[in-house]
Amino acid sequence: MSLLSSDLMRQMDLTGPRYTSYPTADRFVEAFGQADYVQALEQRRAGLSRGSALSLYIHIPFCESLCYYCACNKIVTRHHDRAQVYLRQLSRELDLHLAHLGGGQVLSQLHLGGGTPTFLSDEELCSLLSMVRRGFQMVPGGEYSIEVDPRTATPKRLALLAQLGFNRLSLGVQDFDPAVQAAVHRRQPAELVFEQVAAARTLGFESVNVDLIYGLPMQTPESFERTLAQVVQLRPERVALYAYAHLPERFKPQRRIQAAQLPGAAARISMFERSLQAFEQAGYVYVGMDHFALPDDALAVARRQGRLHRNFQGYTTQPECDLIALGVSAIGRVGTTYSQNAKTLEEYYDLLDQGRLPVVRGLALSRDDLIRRSVIMALMCQGELQFEALETAFLIDFESYFAAELQALSVLQAQDLVRVGRTGLTVTAQGWFFVRAVAMVFDRYLQADRNRSRFSRII
Repeated sequence: MSLLSSDLMRQMDLTGPRYTSYPTADRFVEAFGQADYVQALEQRRAGLSRGSALSLYIHIPFCESLCYYCACNKIVTRHHDRAQVYLRQLSRELDLHLAHLGGGQVLSQLHLGGGTPTFLSDEELCSLLSMVRRGFQMVPGGEYSIEVDPRTATPKRLALLAQLGFNRLSLGVQDFDPAVQAAVHRRQPAELVFEQVAAARTLGFESVNVDLIYGLPMQTPESFERTLAQVVQLRPERVALYAYAHLPERFKPQRRIQAAQLPGAAARISMFERSLQAFEQAGYVYVGMDHFALPDDALAVARRQGRLHRNFQGYTTQPECDLIALGVSAIGRVGTTYSQNAKTLEEYYDLLDQGRLPVVRGLALSRDDLIRRSVIMALMCQGELQFEALETAFLIDFESYFAAELQALSVLQAQDLVRVGRTGLTVTAQGWFFVRAVAMVFDRYLQADRNRSRFSRII
């Protein structure tokens, strides 16, 4: 892309949060527990927001095989009977939520993630959706999505998902190159993906997303360009392009990846550059961090109209709302709190067996957190911030409150990534590709803790 110089991309080869929330999940504390979460649920029930729509995330942790790059919370097993036990515990967790929320909650967004949600059998998927409808009203026009491993799905199975009410699919592809697939232990023929996308279109799914990862072992700019050409031919409505974060000290499966096989910085930057060029030439809109969409897709339309939002699942067209999260390790947001469930099945089951919600950590946001969250989400979603709107909402003087941040922005301003005026600041066209770097300036926790090695790279 002509806007971006190789020199600038080298300068922006940094690590930082993806800001699916602020503060980020690594700031959650164990001092926040079940009692705090119950209070947030009860406040929602009693407050003015009780009639507003909800978002629901359900984590299905099981996978049949291990992908070496994966940093998700998952359980690798071929024992499918474990899913039945898990669904019974999910039902318990849902009932505990309904006891505090009340029934009949309006649901405008549902996302099944993992792990591999399609690890569940057809009967189990039907049971899970019946469970959801027991507690929630799925409104017409909502965003109902599921992550699909092409190796565990068929056109017949996609037809069932459509029948159950799902209208969006996300397919894990990562790379079509056989050598790369072998290196990360995820072999899946391109023909399989093409078959499923064709079936999804026939079945009337509103949007199909394809996940790609660059920076994987055995990848080269040339091999990844071949994958990009195949994705362009596939023409999914959305593409999520992620930079691989190699953190073997944190994620045990990554220890099976040979560091010597990882592409260097110059190769990664070239892959990113070639991705931008390929998707631009194919008519895709760069929606924002990691995300591309066809111009008529709802995500691209929301970007144009300034209606883009962001939550723990990434960019979304749905207005900001409370997020109920069910399942092991799931992260939710209710009111001005974030919460996370127990990360192991043993602890998750044990807490539910005690009749307790399985929340083990979280955060009650401070006034400063709320102010900075507003700034960061405005930058990440709209690419601009009007000082007066923030000053009116929080009764602050922006220039005084963020004096240090405005000074720090001068470096990004000199790189033409952001423009700061008397009434607001705007992320430039080329700055939009590095919007995380702009948001990081306003992250109080990050500025106090310069250890950013736990985050993925911006490019």
